[in-house]
This record gives sequence, C-alpha cells and structure tokens, in this order.
Amino acid sequence: MAELPVPELPTALSHCSGRFTISTLLGTEEGSWGPYAAAEGAGCDSAHPTHLSSSTLCTRTFGYNTVDVVPAYEHYANSKGVGDAGKGRPSLADLHSILKPDPGRLRTPMSDPQRSNGLPEAGPEEAAGEPGRVPAPEPIRFGWVKGVMIRCMLNIWGVILYLRLPWITAQAGIALTWLIILMSVTVTTITGLSISAISTNGKVKSGGTYFLISRSLGPELGGSIGLIFAFANAVAVAMHTVGFAETVRDLLQEHNSLIVDPTNDIRIIGVITVTVLLGISLAGMEWEAKAQILFFLVILVSFINYLVGTVIPATTEKQAKGFFSYRADIFAQNFVPNWRGPEGSFFGLFSIFFPSATGILAGANISGDLKDPAVAIPKGTLMAIFWTTMSYLVLSATIGACVVRDASGSLNDSVAVGSPGCEGLACSFGWNFTACTQQQSCRYGLSNYYQSMSMVSGFGPLITAGIFGATLSSALACLVSAPKVFQCLCRDQLYPLIGFFGKGYGRNSEPIRGYMLTYIIAVGFILIAELNAIAPIISNFFLCSYALINFSCFHASITNSPGWRPSFRYYSKWAALFGAAVSVVIMFLLTWWAALIAFGIVIFLLGYVLYKKPDVNWGSSMQASSYNMALNYSVGLSEVDEHIKNYRPQCLVLTGPPNFRPALVDFVGTFTKNLSLMLCGNVLIGPRKQKMPESRLTADGHTKWLMKRKIKAFYTDVVAEDLRSGVQMLIQAAGLGKMRPNILVLGYKRNWRTASPQSLEDYVGILHDTFDFKYGVCLMRMKEGLNVSRVMQAHVNLTFEAAERPEENGTSSRAAPGTVDPATLASEQQASTIFQSEQGKKTIDIYWLFDDGGLTLLIPYLLGRKKRWGKCKIRVFVGGQINRMDEERKAIVSLLSKFRLGFHEVHILPDINQKPQPEHIKRFDDLIAPFRLNDGFKDEATVNEMRQGCPWKISDEEVDKNRAKSLRQVRLNEILLDYSRDAALIAITLPIGRKGRCPSSLYMAWLETLSQDLRPPVILTRGNQENVLTFYCQ
Repeated sequence: MAELPVPELPTALSHCSGRFTISTLLGTEEGSWGPYAAAEGAGCDSAHPTHLSSSTLCTRTFGYNTVDVVPAYEHYANSKGVGDAGKGRPSLADLHSILKPDPGRLRTPMSDPQRSNGLPEAGPEEAAGEPGRVPAPEPIRFGWVKGVMIRCMLNIWGVILYLRLPWITAQAGIALTWLIILMSVTVTTITGLSISAISTNGKVKSGGTYFLISRSLGPELGGSIGLIFAFANAVAVAMHTVGFAETVRDLLQEHNSLIVDPTNDIRIIGVITVTVLLGISLAGMEWEAKAQILFFLVILVSFINYLVGTVIPATTEKQAKGFFSYRADIFAQNFVPNWRGPEGSFFGLFSIFFPSATGILAGANISGDLKDPAVAIPKGTLMAIFWTTMSYLVLSATIGACVVRDASGSLNDSVAVGSPGCEGLACSFGWNFTACTQQQSCRYGLSNYYQSMSMVSGFGPLITAGIFGATLSSALACLVSAPKVFQCLCRDQLYPLIGFFGKGYGRNSEPIRGYMLTYIIAVGFILIAELNAIAPIISNFFLCSYALINFSCFHASITNSPGWRPSFRYYSKWAALFGAAVSVVIMFLLTWWAALIAFGIVIFLLGYVLYKKPDVNWGSSMQASSYNMALNYSVGLSEVDEHIKNYRPQCLVLTGPPNFRPALVDFVGTFTKNLSLMLCGNVLIGPRKQKMPESRLTADGHTKWLMKRKIKAFYTDVVAEDLRSGVQMLIQAAGLGKMRPNILVLGYKRNWRTASPQSLEDYVGILHDTFDFKYGVCLMRMKEGLNVSRVMQAHVNLTFEAAERPEENGTSSRAAPGTVDPATLASEQQASTIFQSEQGKKTIDIYWLFDDGGLTLLIPYLLGRKKRWGKCKIRVFVGGQINRMDEERKAIVSLLSKFRLGFHEVHILPDINQKPQPEHIKRFDDLIAPFRLNDGFKDEATVNEMRQGCPWKISDEEVDKNRAKSLRQVRLNEILLDYSRDAALIAITLPIGRKGRCPSSLYMAWLETLSQDLRPPVILTRGNQENVLTFYCQ
C-alpha cells in the first residue's frame, strides 16, 4: 500500500464510509480546498456504503494513511476495457509515484451517454446519488412471475393447444404424442438452460435475445439475429391477430352475421384488434402486464373448465360425438398411432406441434423491464417450460382417454350393446359408427373434429374465450418484444438508417417509434389475410435464434475465458451444442425452403457487418476464441521443425510511427499479406517516465491506422535512451515462439551527410547489429524520400531522418512530445504511395550480384505474385566475364529454373569490372572528402589517436584499401542508370562493410553512390547467408 506522510487524519473522516479520498490524504490545507475536493463526495458518501464499510473502518482501516480504497460496486460498473480505471479508484501512478495534486485525477467520472453497448440510459445504480439533479421517477420493473413466467406461458400456449393437440393425439397416439411433446420440450429446455447461463454472466440490459446473442457472439451474428428476430416478432403479431380474427369470423358465420365477406372481415377485425393492442402497449408496460394477467386467468379458467368437463358424465349428444368420459378401452386404443392423410407421419405432426413449444424468449425480450434479469430470466423461463409441458401432457392423456377417434354425431346411431354388424370400440358403449368410419365421412371424434376440447368441456364458450386469450396474449407479447429488441439494435448503430427508431420515451424508455413501425408491419401482413407462406419463415427465424443462443453458450464455454462465470450452473456445453444442432435440423424438417431463406438472410446481414466492422467492443466469445486459436497455433508452431521449403520472410520494419513512412509500410505489407509476419517497430527516444504515457496513448491509434490501410501487421514500440539500443531491444524481444522476425527492413538515411555524426554511427551500427543477430537486411530508398509527416513532426524519429526539409538541416534537437488522440491518428487522411497503384507492364530488375542465400530473389518474386505487380516482367542481372557469357547465363538460367521462380530473362553484366567515368569518380571523391582524416598514411597508432572521438572519419589507408570496392559502387550506379532507369522496382544485393575496418561514413558513401539519381524505388537486400530457396522436394 502507498503510505503518505500525513501526521493525523482529519476529524471529518469519522463520517465517511470507509474509502479514503485524495483530499483527505493531502491534509487539511491541500485537501479541503484543493483540486481533489470534488472527489470527496464521491468517495465518502455515507448514503452508499460498501459491504466492507463501518464507522471504525473509515478512520483506521489499515492503521496508516493510504491512497488505496476498499472494494466498492462503482469501481467496476460500466467498465468495458482491460485498461479502464474504475470510478474513484486511484491509478497505479497515484499509488506508485510521488503524489501531486492534479485537478483531473481521481475525480469520479460522469457516466458516458454512449457506452459501447449503445444504451445511453444509466441504470438506477449509476443514476442514484448524483448531486444537484432531480431524481427521475422510478421505472416500472417486474419480478420473475409477472415479468417472465406468465409472459412465457402465454406466448407458449396458443391455438394449437386448443385446436390441434387433440387431433395430433388421434393421429400419433398418446405414446408418440408424448414423445413429440418431450422432443420439442427438450430443445426448448436446453435453450432455456443456455439463456439462463448467458443471462447470469453479467448485468443484462434491455434488448432481450439480441442483447444476449450480440454480447456473447459479437455484433456480426448478434446484429443479424436481432434484425430478423424483431421482424419475425412483428409479423407474428399479424399471425396471432389473424388467428383471433378467423375465430371471430367463424362465430359470425355461425350466426349469419358477417360484416362484409369472410376475407374482408378478417382484415377489419384484425386491424381493429391490433390497434387496441397497440393502445394497451402505448399505455405503458404496467397496463400491458395487467392485460397479460387477465388473459392468463382466462386461459386458466378455460383449462379448468375442460378438466371439469372430462369428469362430468357424458350426455347423449356428446356420446354421439364420441365423448364417453374416462374409459380404459379408449385410452388403450388411442395409445397407439393411427396415421391418416398426407400429414400422417411422425415428423409431419412434429412440424405442426413444434411451434406451440416456442415462445420461451418472451420474458428475456423485455430484460430491460425486469427487476433482476439474472434471477428472473432463468427462474421464470424454466418454470414456464415446466408448467406448459405438464399442461400439454395432461391434455393429450385426458382427451385420449375420453374421446374415440371416429364418431358420426348422429343420435340415430345408438344401438344395443353387442348388436351384430357393429364394429369398433364404440359398439361396447352402445353406439354404431361403423358406416361413417368405413366411408371416412365421420364429422366428429378426435381424428375429425378440431373443436373436441370445446365439445368435452363443461361450458363450450369458455374454450372459445381461452382461444381468444391465447391468441391475443401472444400477439401482445410479440407487439412488445419486437420494439424492445429493435430499439437496442438501433442504438448500437450496426446498420444504417435505423437509428431514428432507437429513441426512448418516459421513465421506461418506451420505444414509441418502434411500436409504430411494428404496428405498420403487422397491419400490412394482416391486410394480406393469407399467412400460410409466411408462417414457416417466422418459425425458422425463431429456431435460428434458438440455435444461436445454444451455440453462444457452447462457444463461451469452450473458449475457457476467465470472463465466463455464469451464476446459473445447471447447464452443459455439450447439451447446448446438441440443442443448436437439433434446432438447425428441425428448421429443415419444418420447411426446408424457409430454412434456406433464413440462413440466406443471416449470412447476408453477417457479411454486411463483417464488411462495415462497427466500432464496438463487447468482450464477445468470438474475441476469446480468437485468442485461444492464436495461442494454440502459436504453441503448436513451436513443435514444428523449420525447413527451407516453409521459409517465410518475417519482417521487423523500422517505421517509427507507421503513418510517417507509408511507402515502407505498403512495400512490406504487399509481399507479407496473408503470407508472413510483419511487425512495425518504433523506438521512442527519451526518458522512460516521459515517453511511456506517449507510448500507451498512441499504440492503439497506430494499430487502427494499419487496419484502416488494410495492412496485416502488428505495431510495437520500445522506450530507449538512443535508437541503436532500442533497435537491439526490438530485434531480441520482438515476436513470439517461431513467429519471430528474421529480416530487418528500414529506410535509407537520406540526410546522413548533414545529420549528427553519432546518429550516423548508430545507423550503420544497427546494420552491423542486425547481421550479428543473424537477421537479413532490406534497406529501401525512394527518390522523394520516405517520411511524409507534416503535422506531427514532434514524433519524428530524428535519428532516422532528423530533417528532410532544407530549413531543418543540421538540427539535432528533440521537440517536446505532443499528445495525439488515437482516434484522430486512425482517421487521418491516408497518403497514397507507388505500392498502392497498378504497375502495368514495367520491369522488376534484380541485380543478384552476390549469393546471399536467395533473399534478393525471393522478395521480388513474392512482390510479383500480387495483382498490382503481376504484369511486370522480372529481369535478373548477374556479373560475369565477357569470354564466358553464354556458359554463365545458361548456368544461372538452369539454377533459376530449379528454383521454380519463373524468371526467364537473365542478363550477364560483363562490363561490371570496367573503370567508371572520371566525372563519376570525382563525384565520389567529393562525397567522402568532408569525412576524410587526411592523415597522410601515418602509422596505425597515430591514426587511432587522430580519430579518437570521431570514429566515422576515413583514413587515407582505408580509402586506398577499399578503392576497388568504392569504384565497383560507382560503376554499378552507371549500369543501373543504363539498364533500369524506367523499371518499376530495382532490387540489388546489399554490399557489406566489414565491422571495424570500414568507417560508417565510407559505407554510407557506397550506398549513396550505388543508389543515387535512380527514379524507381531501390531495395538493397542481403540475406543472412543461409538458404531461403531450395530445389529439393525434401
């Protein structure tokens, strides 16, 4: 703990809640009126004590004064990134460094209106206690019974319970009907367990299914599911409303009271109904909840009415329709299947029943209106699944034990028990339905009469009321769910043109605009009045959501992320995976073409979000999976032995800030993309204390700049006292396992003649260090230079290019470091370079002067494979003797053909050893003249004494000893100007200066002479003298 030399705590501390503030610890003089006084209210608010607080804890918690604070809720609320500082918690600098009053430090931050999850409203925990603000009215929040269980049960129950389950029991028999029910419930139960796990892994806000999937799997899958799920709910409003309207229409037809005609009556009744439901929704969640409870009671009464009817002795009219109360013979006959009609198959009936098991997401969809979603969603959803399953099982068993499959409904079919010619089970009960059974003309019985529940019940109209309650409650639940999900999606701004609908109104942030949009969509589909083609797509959309919820739970579990800690423990990742697979299978069993449409829409929306790459960070399991995969592959790569065939040029590029040298970045990024490692290195020169904040601030910005430029590279920086030691750090520490750089790429030092002598020594020393570490070297020179910085000159690495403009020549001062906003850095205009443009039918000229292992050949070959350079012809130039040109050319062509590089144009340079032109020799002599020692060939001891303090000086003996090599560079420049003046790129083998024998100024003069006056980019390459090319298969 960081101790402070404050002699005594102020008396006011006895009233605080146990968290020390900076104002307290700086003492009365500094603290009470100092810049940290604003933090005191936030840190010592007795109205919000933590579970560690007490009256004595505040004054003498640790026995000494400390800046540390005890754990508290607000320190962890709304944190999204690893580096986020919690509210009121001191930073590491506050604990570790010398404490100084700073008005911007340790002040409780205001809540950000636009969090990464797109939800601007602050939760009640964050909003409470803000000084000077009138407290907002408390929003309506529901518990697990009213908010989740009842809502889910109403959405699961539907017309299938009343109109289709008796018919399914007749077709499949009680045994297989129970199997169908249990199979359906297995999928929904597994999904319910997955929902429970996801919803208890952190604080759940509004957005329901979309929120759960998007925060677990990321915006790509979450966004697509959110959009189609909201649309499916909106169309489901129309489906359930039309179901209600058809029932009302049928009642009107029975009494000959049609309004217009059967089709238009559905439209009229449907529009009026959905308008009333919209009014209930707009009245607020409280009124909507009251309406749902009313519907729930109606359904319960209708269900009790049915059960009472099964035990009431059957009247003659009911017996004529096949109802005989509970009979063991009827149960036994109905226990086995009796398939009839085109839908008479197990999976045919399964596809009809399964939609009645859906609806388990109704509670999760209003997660923002629940008191405690982490408790309410698991408890309410699983209880709803349990009770609705029991109701389905009881109904199929009871009606299968009371009603025969076929009955005529005619009172004249009663016969004496045991009458001859009577066939069937009803004969033993005094009824002869043989004629209609054989002719398949029976109008009643389980197999023929959909209204069997109404016939069995004690009071038939109550069943009709139950049908009304089931349809209207489902329509109302979908009418509420769709806008709530869509509102969260709109606020996340994953898709264009939908942000308008994200605005919330009132204390519950009601999505009024979303309600109106849902209403318009519902009315549009109600006016069609024919939803048989749309219904399968909606079922598939819901199943798609189930599959992704289960996959979310599975994926989050297998990533082993420390952040996956659900409070709900009763789930299995393998059960979740099974649930996801079964959901997909059921999609194709229901309607294969609708499943393909659903998948097509999901893939299209997924592709859009992948293309747009929204700027959100939700800590999804996809991010955790990416880390897991990268870690496993990196560790696995360490077990793989290296082979020349698998050699890849892995480049450490000394870019400084990457946006300062875009040509260097583009060049390396072109041939390493999707092939090998690229690492942009930056050496921050200066005191560590001064440069570390700059490093932390700009690192993300540089990475985003690379991503925006579509360069697949990493960025890393080090803080060092000078450039050379910083590069040594990078060379030794950069990379991971086998993914370590093996080539150092850097820019040519254009200002070497005017730069400080020490920077010249450092630059050449870096090349020597690179070879010492067994790296290859790639040095790039462009006529116009590499550094394009104009605005952020304060960040230029002055040792590389201290000044490229004439007015800055000779400067060696360091500008004070500025602060660059990472977002500004990433969004700055991208500079265009030659490596981003189409090169056409130019040439890439390779001067393979010395055998360096093949790196001089490999890099241009990789560059030529790219689309922009694909039309360029590659020419290879090698030195040779004039009397052996043909033999040497054939030998090189044969060697290159074995390398399979596709280089067919080879030129031998017989005049490479000719003497250069005198004016060019004179230019070289003038170039090195300022750096000569002019010692007059004195002995070595005298020369060393004269050169003490200026090791870059060139002695006369060194000039003489290296004369042939110097003239070689002059002559090569003449050849380059003759052959490659119009090339797209020139690649030359880099000459090596012997360490300790070739002064840095002489070596730079060689490079200057070799590459001067050339318009194309010049790449000076030298491998580490180990093979990077092979023509063997093993």
